[in-house]
Amino acid sequence: MYMINFGMPSLIETSTLDECAKLCAKFGLDFIELNMNLPQYQLDKIEVAYFKSIADKYGIYYTIHLDENLNVSDFNPYVAKAYIKTVADTIEIAKQLGIKVLNMHMAKGVYFTLPDRKVLLFSEYKEQYIDSIVNFRNMCEKIIGNADIMICIENCDGYEDFQQEAIEVLLESKVFALTFDVGHNHTICGTDEEFIMKHKDRLHHIHLHDAKGRKNHLTLGTGEMDIQKYLVLAKEQNCRVVLETKTIDGLRQSVEWLKGFQK
Repeated sequence: MYMINFGMPSLIETSTLDECAKLCAKFGLDFIELNMNLPQYQLDKIEVAYFKSIADKYGIYYTIHLDENLNVSDFNPYVAKAYIKTVADTIEIAKQLGIKVLNMHMAKGVYFTLPDRKVLLFSEYKEQYIDSIVNFRNMCEKIIGNADIMICIENCDGYEDFQQEAIEVLLESKVFALTFDVGHNHTICGTDEEFIMKHKDRLHHIHLHDAKGRKNHLTLGTGEMDIQKYLVLAKEQNCRVVLETKTIDGLRQSVEWLKGFQK
């Protein structure tokens, strides 16, 4: 069994990196997952020397959550190129900051609604979609090189078949791994768990929060999930764990619950 490193997300209530890092240290957590949807964590706002100084000041480190809109397979080549460049530039920043995990969502893309069904364009044009995934994988491999960086693919609202196929293409490379968001999985009745556990040996990162029915990102211990099950999994697979509640109070309560639970 491994010791788990616990971290926190970038919270909307902490408008500066210093505020976030101070909170991280106060709660005895190990890292912050910098969310690139927020304006203060855009590539042009990340001053490497400053971010290093904050990490040193508070004795923490960082992971990165890539922009949730990221779509490296967009059929518009100009759009896809911008997203691909974003990932490439983020990898270079990660190298400078010693960041080992980039968390990434898999876009489902656009769909057409027909009278009798919904057609996802990535499924309809799957060959072109998979080709784009192969090219993206190869690009990431080349830029990461021998650096200790993993791009971890996170589950959200149920993987489509074409997404599972694409993830398996990515997992052919050692620079890709999986993030298991256990709360998201719970709210869709465990739909993604079979696929993730099929590739358990590639599980590298966990987003942990409680859930009840369709509500997730709840404070640990306030929902209906078997949190212990996922803590055991995290230890077995040596996963970092983000306590992904969305408020300071929820994070504080989750940390306290975790301390009591682990005694």
